[in-house]
Amino acid sequence: MPLALLALAIGAFGIGTTEFVIMGVLPQVAGDFGVTIPTAGWLVSGYALGVVIGAPLLTVLGTKVSRKKMLMALMALFVVGNTLSALAPTFGLMLAGRVVASLAHGAFFGIGSVVAADLVAPQKKASAISLMFMGLTVANIVGVPGGTYIGQAAGWRVTFLIVAALGIIGFLGVARLIPETGRPESVSVRREFAAFKNVQVWLAMAMTVLGYGGVFAAITYITPMMTEVAGFTEGAVTWLLVLFGIGMFLGNLLGGRFADRRLMPMLFTALAGLSASLLLFTATAHDKVLAAITLSLIGALGFATVPPLQKWVLDQASAAPTLASAANIGAFNLGNALAAWLGGIVITAGLGYTSPNWVGAILSATALVLAFIAAALDRRTRRASGQVVTGAAQPAPVQVPASH
Repeated sequence: MPLALLALAIGAFGIGTTEFVIMGVLPQVAGDFGVTIPTAGWLVSGYALGVVIGAPLLTVLGTKVSRKKMLMALMALFVVGNTLSALAPTFGLMLAGRVVASLAHGAFFGIGSVVAADLVAPQKKASAISLMFMGLTVANIVGVPGGTYIGQAAGWRVTFLIVAALGIIGFLGVARLIPETGRPESVSVRREFAAFKNVQVWLAMAMTVLGYGGVFAAITYITPMMTEVAGFTEGAVTWLLVLFGIGMFLGNLLGGRFADRRLMPMLFTALAGLSASLLLFTATAHDKVLAAITLSLIGALGFATVPPLQKWVLDQASAAPTLASAANIGAFNLGNALAAWLGGIVITAGLGYTSPNWVGAILSATALVLAFIAAALDRRTRRASGQVVTGAAQPAPVQVPASH
C-alpha cells in the first residue's frame, strides 16, 4: 500500500478524535455550561448535521482545485473549528465551533476515499479505503480515550486544543505525503450530480444512515449509561472507549478485507450482528463485564459496515464518484445526528439510559432490510444486462479513473 495512505490516516485520526471525544466529556461540558445531558447531545447532532451539509457543498467547491490542495484546506478549517470550540465562552459558540470543524469531515473522507482508491489496483480498493479509515479507528483506541482522560483531569477545553494541534499535524502530513496531481480536468459538477440518478446510490446512503446510526444511538450516551447503569466509575469510561476503539479497528480491517472478496455477504453479516448486539446491550449494560464485551462487539460490527458501504457507493457511481463518496460520508453523520436525537428523546421520556440501544437495534435492522433490497436489485440488473450472477450480489470490480 502506498505511503500516501498514511497522510490520509493521519487526517482521519484527528477528525475521528474530535468526532468521538465529545462522548467522553459530555457530562463535563454540560456541567460547565449549565445544560442537561440531552441538550449537550446537540454537540453530537450539530457536528453530524454539519458533516451532512459540508460534505456535498465543499466537495463541489473542491472541483476547482487539486485534491491535495482541497484536503489541505479542509484540515485548516478543522483546526479553526476546534480552536473555537476550545475557547468558546458560551454553549452556542461551542456548538458553532463544532459545526465549523464538522464542515471539513465529510469532504475529507469523501475526497480521501477517491484518492485512496486511485492509488491501488481495483481488487484492493476496499482495503485501501479501510486503511484510510484506520486513522479513525486508531483515534478511538488512542485519541478518544486520551482526550477523555485529559478532559476529566485538566478540563475539556484542553482536550479540544490538543485536537486542534492534531489537525495541524494532519495538514502537514497531507502537504508532505499526498502527491500533487493538479486539478482534475475532467471533473464535471453536472456529471457528479448525475450519479444520484442511480437508485442504488440512494439505497447505499439510506443503509449508511440507518446502519451506522444504530451505533451512535448507543455510543452518544455511553458515559451516563456506563456510570449510572453498569456502575463504572467516571474514570473507567476511558478504558471502555479503548475497548470500543479496538473493536472498531478490528471491524474496519475485517470489513475491508472481506468486502474485497464478497461485499454484500460481508454487509449482511455485519448489519445482522450489529442489530443483535445492540438489542443485547439493553440487558448486558447492567453487568460490568458483559457491558464491556458488548461495547467492543458493537464497535467491531458497526465499523465493519464502513468499507463495504463506501466501496458500494464508489462502484455504483463509478463514472463520477467524488460527490457520491462525500455524500455517503455525510450519510454516516446524518445517521449519527438522527440517532443522537432519537436517543435523547427516549431518555427524556423517562425510558432510561439503556433505551437508546433499542433505537439503535431498530435502525440497524432496517438497514439490513435495505441491504437485501439493494442486492436483489443488483441481481435483477445483472440478469437484464446478460451478466452471470453467482451467489450473493456484489458489484463488479470497477477501475476508478485517476482523472476524476
